[in-house]
Amino acid sequence: MRTHQPTDLGTDLEGNTLNDAARPDERLGVAVIGAGYWGPNLVRNFQSSDRFRLRWLCDLDVTRAQRVLGGYSTVQATADYAAVLADPEVHAVAVATPAGTHLDVALAALRAGKHVLVEKPLATTYADGARLVAEAEERGLTLMCDHTYCYTPAVAKIRELVHEGALGDIHYVDSVRINLGLVQKDIDVLWDLAPHDLSILDFILPEHVEPVAVAAHGADPIGAGQDCITYLTLQLNTGAIAHVHVNWLSPTKVRTTMVGGAKRTLIWDDLNPAQRVAVFDRGVDLATPQDLGADERREALISYRSGDMVAPAIGEKEALRSMVDEFAASITEGRAPLTDGRAGLRVLDILEAASRSLEFRGAVVGLRTGADRSLKHANEAVGERR
Repeated sequence: MRTHQPTDLGTDLEGNTLNDAARPDERLGVAVIGAGYWGPNLVRNFQSSDRFRLRWLCDLDVTRAQRVLGGYSTVQATADYAAVLADPEVHAVAVATPAGTHLDVALAALRAGKHVLVEKPLATTYADGARLVAEAEERGLTLMCDHTYCYTPAVAKIRELVHEGALGDIHYVDSVRINLGLVQKDIDVLWDLAPHDLSILDFILPEHVEPVAVAAHGADPIGAGQDCITYLTLQLNTGAIAHVHVNWLSPTKVRTTMVGGAKRTLIWDDLNPAQRVAVFDRGVDLATPQDLGADERREALISYRSGDMVAPAIGEKEALRSMVDEFAASITEGRAPLTDGRAGLRVLDILEAASRSLEFRGAVVGLRTGADRSLKHANEAVGERR
């Protein structure tokens, strides 16, 4: 994604650059689009941020928007999206509308010169997501995905430990996200729950490690018309494996992720506030023949290691607040956010491939891969749509 100077806040509808002189204060003007399930959470965090000034809440149901804002808010409620985009003091737009509208709503904002934050998923198809990435890049604007779990203190710590090599080379990742309900009418459990786990996987893996293929198995034992249980198996380019289990039918709620490395293994239990992350110095060591004497080679090459368990201190901070701070920093610093449009594309890539695998009863489906697969296929997808 092309970067811009920290003072460059995009362009208005007439193509004029929006800079610090165009702002009445140092905060970025922002509008939230959508006052349904997720919109109020964004409203609350933008209002409490010292980096943003919330100017609009836009929803087709103005009464609902007004109800979210309360009776004493100075934020404007409207159903007129064009008016929001025409406001020169709106530098950024946060999209919290149904996924099927993300392309049109976000594309209009980018074309109006606004930086854009999009609730997950980035779009309903890889091709649509690619159009957004290409548009943002062409205009030098920030496009960010609200992959909220990536901004939790626990996941931030996991990323830190993995990237600094504390776990060693990654051997496997196993993630479980199961609970009773809510069974959706329009999407299956894969598209409902797996984006969380896939975005976390994308976030924590080192730069040189990436999924290259996926196989998926699903079932609809209650006749809901959508798969209620799905298992994903991802092959990584290093030979490692990642597994994701999502389920609407479990009588208990489980939110765990295990990251197994050559040195240590990490377990994240999101439902255990007393010990969310635990790192185990326990595992299996393999001695290579050149490390052994002639007599020792006749013995087993595998040994088991049983060391200490450490529970790192994890701070408490609302993930959405951290996400809002990252959105502001990416705009003012002229850099890509941690969960940019390309991260959203990588998640969409896996979801689409997994859906194809489900259609073919668990067949292994390759992913779009390469040194910069997201940008390459973004341009290809845009060309196909045009």
